[in-house]
Amino acid sequence: KTTTMKLLLGLLFPTSGNAFVLGKRATDVTKNERIGFLPEESYLYRFLNAEETLDFYGRLFDMPASVRRKRAAELIDMVGLRTAKRRQLREYSKGMTRRIGLAQALINDPELILLDEPTSGLDPIGTREMKDLILRLRDEGKTVVMCSHLLPDIQDVCDRIAILHHGELKELGRVDSLLKVTDVTEIMVNHLSSEAREEVKQTIQRLGGEVVSIDNPTTTLEDLFLRIIEDSTARPGRRVVHRDEPDAGGATGDDSEQG
Repeated sequence: KTTTMKLLLGLLFPTSGNAFVLGKRATDVTKNERIGFLPEESYLYRFLNAEETLDFYGRLFDMPASVRRKRAAELIDMVGLRTAKRRQLREYSKGMTRRIGLAQALINDPELILLDEPTSGLDPIGTREMKDLILRLRDEGKTVVMCSHLLPDIQDVCDRIAILHHGELKELGRVDSLLKVTDVTEIMVNHLSSEAREEVKQTIQRLGGEVVSIDNPTTTLEDLFLRIIEDSTARPGRRVVHRDEPDAGGATGDDSEQG
């Protein structure tokens, strides 16, 4: 995946074949003025702060000083680093470093954004923040190409995917089309009584269908974690709920420990 990105950027040269990016050959480096790139490792100057970092990369694109300052301020707000904008990058966490790395990839307001493992090494909160930023870029009309081996992240943010195996393209298409199971029908309802469930089951069987299971849906572990963190922020204090243990002595109410 990384090799593909380097070929598209003109950092590597193909042994055969051609690649075109934004209407130009991949080896034509002038096209890179319209591209933003976030490598897997953010190779940034650790002694600079966020403002200085973005100003430095803005200079590489010959952006006027006034434009650099305005663009840097916009991007720092966008990636949520306003309160840390004057701290040296050596003090940044991994998540903060990835966010300022994304900001530098956007300094030139690119048409095409290449992201190599953008969520690599991030905790669940940092991962969610990065994915939200990618979705925001998509909604703004940017073309984002993201390489990752973390399949849940790909499924969360990508509209189309390409699967590479041993350097060969094995699959290409829209995520919703590729993941659709055509021989299974899913019905989602709210507040269905046990009697109604049984009636639905009997109706399906009478019409020749097979009910594989009827169960309550589950959330993802990521969503559960983020919801707990959000609740903890709103209501500080330790709160442990033993959901998988039966009530002791027939007790009812909130089985929780606070401290």
